[in-house]
Amino acid sequence: MNGLVAIVGRPNVGKSTLFNRIIQNRKVVVDDQPGVTRDRIYENAEWAGKNFVLVDTGGYVPDSEDVFEKAIRDQAHIAIHQAQVILFMVDAQTGITPLDEDLAGILRTANKKILLLVNKVDAEIHESELAQFYTLGLGDPVSVSALMGRNVGDLLDLIVNHLPENGLAPEETDKLKIAIVGRPNVGKSMLVNALLGADRTIVTDVPGTTRDAIDSVLRYHGEEIVLIDTAGLRKKSKVIEAIEFYSTVRTLSSIDRCHVAVLLIDAVRGLSHQDLAIVDEIVKRKKGIILAVNKWDLVKKETNTAREFELAIRKSLGTNSFVPVLFISALEKQRIIKVIELSKRIFAERSKKIKTSVLNVVIDEAVRENRPPATRGRDITIKYATQIRHNPPVIALFSNYPKMIPAPYQRYLEKRIRNAFGFEGVPITLVFKKK
Repeated sequence: MNGLVAIVGRPNVGKSTLFNRIIQNRKVVVDDQPGVTRDRIYENAEWAGKNFVLVDTGGYVPDSEDVFEKAIRDQAHIAIHQAQVILFMVDAQTGITPLDEDLAGILRTANKKILLLVNKVDAEIHESELAQFYTLGLGDPVSVSALMGRNVGDLLDLIVNHLPENGLAPEETDKLKIAIVGRPNVGKSMLVNALLGADRTIVTDVPGTTRDAIDSVLRYHGEEIVLIDTAGLRKKSKVIEAIEFYSTVRTLSSIDRCHVAVLLIDAVRGLSHQDLAIVDEIVKRKKGIILAVNKWDLVKKETNTAREFELAIRKSLGTNSFVPVLFISALEKQRIIKVIELSKRIFAERSKKIKTSVLNVVIDEAVRENRPPATRGRDITIKYATQIRHNPPVIALFSNYPKMIPAPYQRYLEKRIRNAFGFEGVPITLVFKKK
């Protein structure tokens, strides 16, 4: 995974405080009690034009110190394997502890960039505390105060200097990439194996068997297509293992680098709130999306069963109702090739370019039939529209009061655009600018 920065360290050294400081959002609960950060925490961050994924490894309260220390060591091992830059945080006020030394020993063996952060250096007068940390053998200590923000900007400069040139891995447009995502045990690996015609991944009845994102190349009518089989996304409350923590980060990274994400759901269990959360993640990342209902062979069929199931799904999807729905059986290999065919079609839709003149005919007609509502006594007009990007599509609309156009009217315009130009399974971004 490109552009992954992991914060490691024993509990209560300030990892979550630094995480919040960098993402500029109090997303993580910060408390003086060790183990407060129980769930996986990950967030996109940006500095000096470079994007990266920041991970707060956190910890949990164990039954014994032995279990606790093993869990912290396990997180450090996984961070070493996954991250490009590792921020090893220690505490200037408490000094070096045996657990700090243990973690430093693990990190010294890594062929990765390690930044030794000495936190809680709130003023220059405390810089003298740095000398003791040279004994950890991880190079020059970097003093910061996550709480006060001291030297955090300099730290970010150091971080981005050691990231890949483009931060997150860029999309490859010459080869279609399809990520198979979903909750554990819905049949993701089985679908990949069925498409490939070989057992590329281990498939069992145990949820979460697939720990890592695995890439395979499918040759389809002379074209090479990359299939990314990902670990299952779980509800936060059920994730306590460090390895699951990083599996989720890798899954989101797989979504980031794919062109089309196929969300697999279980026909017997139906669409869950967790599935809808995954839809939101895919749409937020502006990727093509397909909702594939797997294990359809297990559903008792009656007249209109599929139609009624699809209508219920679309009702749950709400504003994401543009997502196409397929009914498949990976076990029986029923309609699985439609996953590839529809992915190819969505990939083409995502690359579509609309002529400005044709787009404006559609927008003018939409505005004539339903004018933007007046806001605070001001009449809103939309005079011009043009597509400013594709892969993914972004359309700019110019208005006299762009910030006052209400969300329902924005959705109305998007619907009119979809009715005219398609964009099946493709999130559209509408950008409103001052004319």
